[in-house]
Amino acid sequence: MLLGSAARYSRLRSTYIEISNYFRYRPATLRTGLRCNVAPVRSFQALSCLREQPHIQPSHRPFLEEYKKAVEFPPATHDFETFFNQAAPDQEVVLHGYLGNRADLSKKLSFARLTDPTMTQNIQLISFAKNDAFQKLKSVNANSPVAVRGKVQSKKGSGPDTPKNECWELFVEDIHPLNDFPKDIIMTPETVFPPEQRYLQLRSDGELRDALRFRAQVHSICKDGLEKCQPPFVEVETPLLFKSTPEGAREFLVPTRRPGMAYALPQSPQQYKQLLMASGIPRYFQFARCFRDEDLRADRQPEFTQLDLEMSFATGEDVMRIMEEVIRKLWSSLMKESAPSGPFKRLSYQDAMSRYGSDKPDTRFGMEISRLDYLLPVDLISKITPLTESFVDVFKMEGNDNDPEATTKFITEFLDSPAGAPFNNNPDGAPGIFVYNAKKPLCGLQPFGFEAAEHLEDILELDHGDLIVIQARPKAPFTGGSTAIGDLRRALQTAAVSSGFKPAPTGFDFLWITDFPLFSPSSETEPGQGGTAGIQSTHHPFTAPKTAGDVDALLTDPTQAIADHYDLVVNGVELGGGSRRIHDAAVQEFILRDILQMPAERLADFDHLLSALRAGCPPHAGIALGFDRLVVVMLGKESVRDVIAFPKSGKGEDPMVKAPSLMSSEALDMYRLRLRE
Repeated sequence: MLLGSAARYSRLRSTYIEISNYFRYRPATLRTGLRCNVAPVRSFQALSCLREQPHIQPSHRPFLEEYKKAVEFPPATHDFETFFNQAAPDQEVVLHGYLGNRADLSKKLSFARLTDPTMTQNIQLISFAKNDAFQKLKSVNANSPVAVRGKVQSKKGSGPDTPKNECWELFVEDIHPLNDFPKDIIMTPETVFPPEQRYLQLRSDGELRDALRFRAQVHSICKDGLEKCQPPFVEVETPLLFKSTPEGAREFLVPTRRPGMAYALPQSPQQYKQLLMASGIPRYFQFARCFRDEDLRADRQPEFTQLDLEMSFATGEDVMRIMEEVIRKLWSSLMKESAPSGPFKRLSYQDAMSRYGSDKPDTRFGMEISRLDYLLPVDLISKITPLTESFVDVFKMEGNDNDPEATTKFITEFLDSPAGAPFNNNPDGAPGIFVYNAKKPLCGLQPFGFEAAEHLEDILELDHGDLIVIQARPKAPFTGGSTAIGDLRRALQTAAVSSGFKPAPTGFDFLWITDFPLFSPSSETEPGQGGTAGIQSTHHPFTAPKTAGDVDALLTDPTQAIADHYDLVVNGVELGGGSRRIHDAAVQEFILRDILQMPAERLADFDHLLSALRAGCPPHAGIALGFDRLVVVMLGKESVRDVIAFPKSGKGEDPMVKAPSLMSSEALDMYRLRLRE
């Protein structure tokens, strides 16, 4: 084995030396650019073959000759935009771009389109058989990058209303291939490439490229707006190699060569930006890369971007005002519909949960939820829930053209579909479904009884063909981000739009959700902050109580304390969340140690923050907008993958580069790690 490895190393080394000598002492015939008659070598297999045959002479390696031509290619005289604005007849230009499909009109005349490097503009090329360029053009595959030298001519039939790119054409005098696009790859605007070839999907899909350009514009406008505030925000980059601290989400660890030591990738720049507030930086922002090892969905990636900002000597009101100004500037610059001119609407967490069953409701399509506190027959309640103590909520979906049969067909298909399965199998009871039909006794509401049916008609303003949904839930305060009836409300609306039963809602409805509970019951599925009190911070453990009364509640019943926490929601999407922070070291330590009951070793993880707060840190507040989600909402896309160049899959994998990859035994040894079965 050792002898074989040594021989192979010697053979490879001699090959590399030979290549080096070839470049240093290549024959004059090759330096003058004479073409070699041997067909170009293009495959990695062929290159490997050459390595194994060091006796082959340099003149028999034509792939290097082809490469030399691409190394020394003519510079472009114009980009396409400048060219179209300055073009003149008989002007000689050099343009760079991608060659389109060629059309041969005869043995002496060919046409093709040249698309610019941004793939947004193109010009027609014309080639005649009177020069070498004609044969060169025929030898270059479509989609290959080229440099074209030619003479500008006005296009026949063009007039003052003709688009710029259609006013001119280029008579090709020379074409310089810069690389080959293989014939075995079929590329059309309709081609859908697998995730393993994301680069080809980006190249063929103009909509994806436009989304990335739009994303860059959003970035620029946000940055410009914050830097022009008075006083201005300062862009500061915070480290990506952080330490493991219990903020509420699972972290990605980065091992080091020091035994047992690891970095953690930041869930957010939260602690660093609070340290900046203690450092005399009054207004900070950055487009921060964040990492969370959590279950994925359409609007979530293991790595994502936040527009993160923090303000000292500020309250949550100050932050919300700044954020509204940023949103208004974005919408006025890039969108057809303006954002609200005045303050955005506000809903408390309790109101959002009771009226919409969600802490990020889409309020555009109504279907508000009401609670049925009385009048419901006992036998009806027993049929919809096994709970002995319950609340019963109700909402209506307006029918379609006053047609009860159409409503019945829609709801039956929904409940029989996979989308309806979670609601049928709800352990607190399946929903009660009724269709209001004026032709039936009690309009189809017989199970409610006369008095309750009349009450429903009044509070819901029922009409022929309307759908009525009731759902039981435990008799307890709201917790979490949604209720079963809230999830059903949203699912029914989605199904109604996708099936054509309802039109899609339009416009943008911005609102702030405020007054969240400061603490919530610990979750079995989320890591929380690692305390032992049975509760966890709803947002993160640095969030301040909202009022003096909420501070008092910390000593009596912390679960009754309200947080100065605010989420920005639009069309049912949480764009971001923020809060006023605890700026007093003693209060912050009290929350961590006495309220959350973190063990001493976890509390020590926050020594750096407590020290900074103790050093006279001013009051401060901030917010983080999910930048990927923001762009998705603005473009009306379905997934953040549509606005990210190289997204991860639903499993958190990058199939293009095959990440994550297995750690080699050498890497495990280097970092002193051991895999457990």
